[in-house]
Amino acid sequence: MTLETAASPAEVGFDPDRLQSVAVYAQRFVDDGLMVGTDVLVARRGRVVLRSTAGLADREAGAPVADDTLWRFYSMTKPLTSVAVMQLVEAGRLRLRDPLHAFVPAFADTEVFVGGTAGRPETAPLTRPVTIADLLTHTAGLTYSFVQQHPVDEIYRRSGMDAMSGTGDLEATIDALAALPLRHQPGTRWSYSMATDVLGRVVEVVSDRPFAQYLQDHVLDPLGMVDTTFRVGDADLGRLAACYSPDPETLEPVLLDAPVTSGFRSPSWSSGGGGLVSTMADYHRFCRMLLNGGLSDGDRLLGPRTLALMMRNHLPGGADLSAVGDPLYHQGFFDGVGFGLGFAVVLDAAAGRIHATEGECSWGGMASTAFWVDPVEEVSVVFLAQLVPSSTHISLRWDLRTLVNQAIVD
Repeated sequence: MTLETAASPAEVGFDPDRLQSVAVYAQRFVDDGLMVGTDVLVARRGRVVLRSTAGLADREAGAPVADDTLWRFYSMTKPLTSVAVMQLVEAGRLRLRDPLHAFVPAFADTEVFVGGTAGRPETAPLTRPVTIADLLTHTAGLTYSFVQQHPVDEIYRRSGMDAMSGTGDLEATIDALAALPLRHQPGTRWSYSMATDVLGRVVEVVSDRPFAQYLQDHVLDPLGMVDTTFRVGDADLGRLAACYSPDPETLEPVLLDAPVTSGFRSPSWSSGGGGLVSTMADYHRFCRMLLNGGLSDGDRLLGPRTLALMMRNHLPGGADLSAVGDPLYHQGFFDGVGFGLGFAVVLDAAAGRIHATEGECSWGGMASTAFWVDPVEEVSVVFLAQLVPSSTHISLRWDLRTLVNQAIVD
């Protein structure tokens, strides 16, 4: 899908010369040999004011980044899944307070880790059930196998609980997850996790249809996200970017996932937490809907008050992620940042030394993709690359905010 409603930067309050620094910044990652290819888009009031591509989508094939390149969005799948969940909440078929075990009975017997080791864990009963809200806010006590902070992370690895390379269908995967202990009691701390994959299973149960089908019918199709999919077919394989990881010494990108052998060609299950492949144009349409009160070209996906609820901080006691979360990147990265129903929320830009607006919502993906929407300034930004892990150049998320916000002059 092509982008539309382009505008000159000055028409919507940007200084054109200052805004160009965003493109220069993205280009530098390619010129310095740190990323193979990048794509960045800035829009305000629904109108695109900057689109800049650099480098190659597939270095080995010599394919440049194109308007229709398919990118692994990984965790930028999570906000889309969260929208699907909130649609069911709006329909009265699901409540944020509902216990998870009402939809996934295997979680009725889940316990919490209280001591011991990964090999010999000591567990205890939950003080209260995991709820749908806990899953949306990553306060359920689940984790990811790639996290290296807690014995439960190691238990996931020993159990083969890998969100991106698991076997079996979604139901079997989530039932197996329920047999593993939680890191902490539900609702007490923030720990990044497979919670959104569990929500995909909840959507299946409540809607009585496969999660991927519900997402297609109720989110992707109404948004016009025609190139967004869990499965890349042969006809589109030439559009799929290659994915890279940095050499540990030089940081030069090394091939990690070639399109022809990629697991995104035939995943065993649809991961609501990280399974989507998409394009810049498609994700821009999603961001535009978030800033437009739930409307997309006349189709309403969510009510504006539901979106407002999603964009509020839901962490325990109104705390930020640094106070109740387990740092993903480095200490202080999440100062002044809370978490809503599906994405991070800026609470106090001064506390975090962030060049951002309070109320801005954002998230990113494992392959160094990132997005944010700023309801106050009516700005959306999407940055795309394919470099795993995202922590390699994590400061780019804040650098881009500085460069975009310094260019707003109205």
